[in-house]
Amino acid sequence: MGFTLPPRMNTAAADNVRSLMARKDAIEAEMDAQSSVLQSHGVTMDTPLVDAEGFPRADIDIWAVRHARVRVIELRNDHKALMDRIMVALQQVYDPAAQSQAATSAGASGDSTIDNALQPFAKVDGVAPGSPAATAGLLREDLVLSFGPLTKSSFTASSLQPLAELVAAQENKEVIIEVLRSNDRRVRLTFIPRHGWGGRGLLGCHIVPYSD
Repeated sequence: MGFTLPPRMNTAAADNVRSLMARKDAIEAEMDAQSSVLQSHGVTMDTPLVDAEGFPRADIDIWAVRHARVRVIELRNDHKALMDRIMVALQQVYDPAAQSQAATSAGASGDSTIDNALQPFAKVDGVAPGSPAATAGLLREDLVLSFGPLTKSSFTASSLQPLAELVAAQENKEVIIEVLRSNDRRVRLTFIPRHGWGGRGLLGCHIVPYSD
């Protein structure tokens, strides 16, 4: 269930990501364990713990259920904060320019130059109707210039693994991407990767590597 990183990446940044991923897996495992406690009592996070007359239910372990509920809430908060850290750490692994930009106090004009120099690194080969990609306005034949913090420099081979890692880390969170369309028109879109939209994957689109 956890993310994977290419074995060739032995940098400190990659080690940091692996450490964060291990913590993420541990949190998710404990969340599953606490959810199992609730399931064993036949309750959810919202099930009333008192009977129709307002007395504590005698058919369940009230203390165990309350403890599990509190712990689930704590773990959800920890998980959300950790996912934000993973997203930032992935940027440092896959975008070598990110560290130098963070260390350099560049002006606004420098940011504009970097933005104008973006080059396509992926092409949209298909978009499923009703998917998060379709909702965001992504179109077939769009050329991807940036995907969150990822740009062409984030990819060192003909693989879009960094993009897949980022999408997984940003589930149910907004991701801003920039695409190039016909007549060299640049468009910014906002995605929310998610399951449960009725199809496969978190985005519902097919994106392939692109080289001009």
